[in-house]
Amino acid sequence: MNARLSTLMHFLAGDAQADRLVPPTGYTARLTVFAAASMAFLAVFALAFSLATGRVADRWGEALAKSSTIRINAPADQMDAQVLAVMEILATTPGVKEARPLGDEEQRALLEPWFGPDLPLDRLPIPKLIEVIEDAGGYDAEGLRARLTGEAPGAILDDHARWREPLVRAANRLRALGLVAIVLIAALAGVVITLAASAALAANERVIGVLRLVGAQDSYIAHAFVRRYTLRALGGASVGTVLGAVAIFLLPSASDQGNFLTGLGFAGWQWLWPLVIPPLAALVAFAATRQTAQTVLQEKR
Repeated sequence: MNARLSTLMHFLAGDAQADRLVPPTGYTARLTVFAAASMAFLAVFALAFSLATGRVADRWGEALAKSSTIRINAPADQMDAQVLAVMEILATTPGVKEARPLGDEEQRALLEPWFGPDLPLDRLPIPKLIEVIEDAGGYDAEGLRARLTGEAPGAILDDHARWREPLVRAANRLRALGLVAIVLIAALAGVVITLAASAALAANERVIGVLRLVGAQDSYIAHAFVRRYTLRALGGASVGTVLGAVAIFLLPSASDQGNFLTGLGFAGWQWLWPLVIPPLAALVAFAATRQTAQTVLQEKR
């Protein structure tokens, strides 16, 4: 542990002589910082998207898993009797925690987005809806359907499975796409840093040749490039992460509109996740620059 800590401190402190190998400014320096900042900014949004879709999947799953609906289609003069029969069935069904018929105002609110606010429920043959809430153990859906068929022929059970499963599956796939986007962003950052490091090594070919003549090892030369580009990536990614987090914070909150787009962001402890991005960017830069330096120096022997 002490050896690793000493190595890390030496890496951060650097070597003044070795650092002269790497130009402190120039287009490669600007390219590295800009690429790291841009990729970190995009990674924050990809991470927020992935976490938001995860919350949506959990919310949809929880909201629909323990609820179902019974729809009663019957003539107006038989509707009350059918509702009463269904409520009696539900009262004796194991696993049903609560059941209640929806009022006219609730049904009007459900239909308003499609038919407008002035829907005349009393003059239209609209089915009666009964909301069913399960307990922790749930109920036997097939058994309940059989009882409804025998005792309330106009009642149809909808356990929301056909709605819940596709929605949750789609949300989980979107979450996976967000993670894939983060991996692709990291890979692209590694490619850009590799190109910048290669250009810097090529531009300093004569200096590298002189250092070799006076006895400098390739590991000494590579260390200078790896350190400088790793710290540049860390600094750029830190700036990009802060800007991305601020942009996410300024998005409308979910409570303002109540839809998915306004809920895009972090919640609670999830705000700690962006802190992982700068170290990951530094790790990508370290690996990319180290491999590039070793390959280029080996080729120029």
